[in-house]
Amino acid sequence: METRTLGMRILLKILGCFCMWILVDAQMKIPPETVQQWASVFSVQLRDFSTKYSGSLLFQKKLKDVESIIKIAELNGGDLLRDYSEEIERMLGSKMKSVKRLAESAEDADLYHEYNNSLQFDYYNSMLINTVDEDGNYVELGGEFPLEENEHFNNLPVNTQQSNIQVPTNVYNKDPKLLNAIYNSEALNDVYISNFLRDPTLTWQYFGSSFGFFRIYPGIKWTPDTNGVVAFDCRNRNWYIQAATSPKDIIIMVDISGSMKGLKMTIAKHTINTILDTLGENDFVNVIAYTDYVRYVEPCFRGTLVQADLDNREHFKLLVEELHVKGEAKIKNAMKESFKILNEARMNGQGSMCNQAIMLITDGAMEDFESVFEEFNWPERRVRVFTYLIGREMTFAQKTKWIACNNKGYYTHISTLADVQENVMEYLHVLSRPMVINHDHDIIWTEAYMDTVLPNTKELFNTKAQSLLLMTSVAMPVFSKKKETLSHGILLGVVGTDVPLMEVMKLAPRYMLGPHGYAFLLNNNGYILAHPDLRPLYKDGKKLKPKPNYNSVDLSEVEWEDTDEMLRTPMVKGETGSITLNIRASVDKGKRPMYLINNYFYTDIAETPFSFGMVLTKGHGSLMFTGNVSVEEGLHDLTSPDLSIASEWTYCETDIDPDHRKYTQHQAVIRYLQGMEPDLECDELLLQQTLFDAVVTAPLEAYWNSLMLNDRLEPGVETAFLGTRSGLMRLIRYAGTETRVAKKFLTSSDKDNLFTIDHFPLWYRLAVENTPGRFYYYPVNDKGVKYVIATTAAMVSSGDRTAMAGAIGVQMSLDWLEKRFWAIAKQPSDTDCSNVEGVCPLSCESDELNCFLVDNNGFILLSKERNDTLRERQKRRELILSSCLAQSPRLCTYQSQQPARLFPKMTEMPCHTWVGRFFGEVDGSIMASLIKMGMFKKVSLFDYQAMCKSSHHHASSARSLLSPFYIILALMRWLFSNAVMFVLDFNLCGLWHSDYFVDAKAGYHTSHKQKKVEALQPCDTAYPGFMYDSSVREANSLIKCGRCQKMFVVQQIPDSNLVLVVTQATCDCSRQFGPILLQPKEIKYNATVKCNRMKSQKVRRRPESCHSYHPKEDAKDCGGASAISLSLPLFSASLLLSSVLLRWT
Repeated sequence: METRTLGMRILLKILGCFCMWILVDAQMKIPPETVQQWASVFSVQLRDFSTKYSGSLLFQKKLKDVESIIKIAELNGGDLLRDYSEEIERMLGSKMKSVKRLAESAEDADLYHEYNNSLQFDYYNSMLINTVDEDGNYVELGGEFPLEENEHFNNLPVNTQQSNIQVPTNVYNKDPKLLNAIYNSEALNDVYISNFLRDPTLTWQYFGSSFGFFRIYPGIKWTPDTNGVVAFDCRNRNWYIQAATSPKDIIIMVDISGSMKGLKMTIAKHTINTILDTLGENDFVNVIAYTDYVRYVEPCFRGTLVQADLDNREHFKLLVEELHVKGEAKIKNAMKESFKILNEARMNGQGSMCNQAIMLITDGAMEDFESVFEEFNWPERRVRVFTYLIGREMTFAQKTKWIACNNKGYYTHISTLADVQENVMEYLHVLSRPMVINHDHDIIWTEAYMDTVLPNTKELFNTKAQSLLLMTSVAMPVFSKKKETLSHGILLGVVGTDVPLMEVMKLAPRYMLGPHGYAFLLNNNGYILAHPDLRPLYKDGKKLKPKPNYNSVDLSEVEWEDTDEMLRTPMVKGETGSITLNIRASVDKGKRPMYLINNYFYTDIAETPFSFGMVLTKGHGSLMFTGNVSVEEGLHDLTSPDLSIASEWTYCETDIDPDHRKYTQHQAVIRYLQGMEPDLECDELLLQQTLFDAVVTAPLEAYWNSLMLNDRLEPGVETAFLGTRSGLMRLIRYAGTETRVAKKFLTSSDKDNLFTIDHFPLWYRLAVENTPGRFYYYPVNDKGVKYVIATTAAMVSSGDRTAMAGAIGVQMSLDWLEKRFWAIAKQPSDTDCSNVEGVCPLSCESDELNCFLVDNNGFILLSKERNDTLRERQKRRELILSSCLAQSPRLCTYQSQQPARLFPKMTEMPCHTWVGRFFGEVDGSIMASLIKMGMFKKVSLFDYQAMCKSSHHHASSARSLLSPFYIILALMRWLFSNAVMFVLDFNLCGLWHSDYFVDAKAGYHTSHKQKKVEALQPCDTAYPGFMYDSSVREANSLIKCGRCQKMFVVQQIPDSNLVLVVTQATCDCSRQFGPILLQPKEIKYNATVKCNRMKSQKVRRRPESCHSYHPKEDAKDCGGASAISLSLPLFSASLLLSSVLLRWT
């Protein structure tokens, strides 16, 4: 009996396995030949449609007709480099001459002026101008000051006949010293106007006084912040600080002993942050906190100096905010450590190799450390020591002064937060003494920055190329020439002017560089000033904001294929040369990778710290054709209503003569060619090519119009367009505004698809990398508006050379694709299936099939589910809901309120959102198989300018282990310090030339805003891209997915970049195969790697001049102590008193 039972069990198992095998093996069979037939038929219809409505064959024919009269030349990168760099040198040289004239005028005015303590002088205060009191009279220092909008100054209301004065709120606007200095600076007004007449491309000119006022031309109305405070102080702007001092190595020493608790520590932190704000990328820094032991604020930076770029400065600020007081102050060891760092840097050729200083921030110096100075600093006194006595107590003032005065430094006493700004700035005047005494007028150029004074800055964020929103400033110090004050080295201030980087880059014409070519600028530290791939802005919610590190992006972070820095190193060194690199580039917001071979050419810009580089893409990017037609013939076609030219390019220079600024580029070109504006300076080569292109493309206008008038347009065709290398575009709207889906396409706001100073249109760049004559199709999903673009390149030949003449295409809605494709992708019921192995008749409308059109980068153009209308989905919801209610009313009532529970497949991925999505997200199983088969290849891409979410700002890993009372205390401290800051601090934010300051870091340092739970911070990311290998024309396979096998067939659509994917819909592989995502992943670095990256110093070029010593310097001027020597009785008494105080505390 047991044997029979066992036998039955075995038999049942065998039968069960057999049944399972049958079920698994009985998957759907999709006939590849049927899919191939669909692809062939659809290819013909797609090609015919695109060719007809774009007019591509006519365009190519017209180009063929003129091949006998054109010339194709290979561009000489070296010659272009020389020409463009010389143009840039001339432009920047003109700005430097303007600044020199300002400096000479300011110094002469001071030389012949005798100080008058009772001087009464009215001036135009920029905040008070045109302001009247209750009686209708102009307020004091106000007065009538005519203003009118000026296009050259971003349409701001300005007065080009007069400069005016801005005075910070914390500076008394009638102080006698201030009035005398303002009176002197009146001489600048005539020079401002004269400079502007000589060089109409000049923008803002200004003089920043050492007394704090700011004279600006043209005069403007200055707007205070919402609290009525004018926080801008020119003396803490980068252009002022760099011009006033030479590069410097700074060690900040801060006392964090128990006596520094409370407001003292708040003031000390603010002092550190203010010092950090005075540093630039040519400076080096470290921060040491000391009690009874030496503590590096950043342990990674132990024993070294790091470059004071924006990243490192902000990193220090975050760490300083975490400092807490404890213990007893022992300054001697910290001072020794500071001297060792500076001495080693000097001996090893590291750091700035110029000025060196220690900033001591303390509430009292109690030790005898004269021996430290004897060992490390005397008698040469190479390292200056600046002391900042914190708090109201004056017990240790004498000793603190002695430290500064005996080490060529300066002593200041800071008792309130309001004192910080003025007192910190004193050290800059001391460091400037050697330069002032020697009368070395070094011209400096700043790093890139955003001009935040403009009221329409945020508007510019959305309308201009990101990388060209930036500016640089050229500045020069102004000295007192009076002999009686020569040894004091009196700095009167700094003069300067702004240079928009967009204007600089216009000197390398875009049309000469080709679709993928570009020009770029970087400075002596390797940081980018202008580059088409520089992205200084990021999106925070709905707002565009500058990234915290927007002006310290290294060339290696953009040209990341330059792994051995064969490009970066010679450019930073100011060398001239060229190099060829194989590049993984990407377009369409990084989604579409492409392989390019780039030829780089580079050289330095004389008398500046800048290097200029340009790129020509090997192949079509290095070939340019030129044709010639008469002005009369070309001018007629150039006035066609369907024609436009690149508005951001410079065909004619309209900024030289103010009367020309009212013209658009198109208007200026036509008026110049008509002889109405013969004085315009125009690019003759560009105009010649534009005229030729206008003539060659003119027949397209008649062709498109004939289709509109004589042919019945197919539903879905919306816009035909073409573009040429000269920036010329033609387009026709087949559909009206009311019916057109892509209403934004090729409008002024559609920057991606227009010729800009930064790039050629996306459709142009994609077309020229595709096989000429073959259309390239890709989907667009613009905030839910979906459509398809078809584009192809047009070629022209001469001799044995072939050049790209332009691109032409058509934009269509999804309706046409759907209508044609679904009509093709189904076999009629009477199909002869006798010789077909598999499902027959086959139809994409079947519930058992999923069908997709996918482009060469894996993005979906069409899917069956796109036809799944909302109405049909709603009907299915109602059916499911009614069935659910009949079976379990209570459960269904609950679940109906949570659609994801009741309709999981309908809510996880709405069907209508698949168009424009990556196919791997929709079906990871098939995409994984296609990658494995080699049909799609993965391309690894990197983004070193990314912004990643951070759940917390910098904090100690042990913070979460602290007592809950810490949170309460921290909150109380935060509220108190912010309240005090609101009342006392006058450096809340910069209004002009700030090195920028995202909202999260306005003021002295607001990184402690605890609301930054989802704050974004700079990071490095890696992400994949995919490219179709067109040599693999078809593929089909089975995917084992648990109890079913999923079949799919992939077929190339001939003469296109598309593939047709037909897959079994009834086999779900989502459990076995996850989606393949394009989302970038943050590159995580371990502690060691992160530390090495932070403190690593890439090759850089030091500024040529250094002024750290002059024998005539009067070092006795050290903060009010004319001659201070160490008093042993006083010192002993101080030590005794301090020990008593420490016991009490």
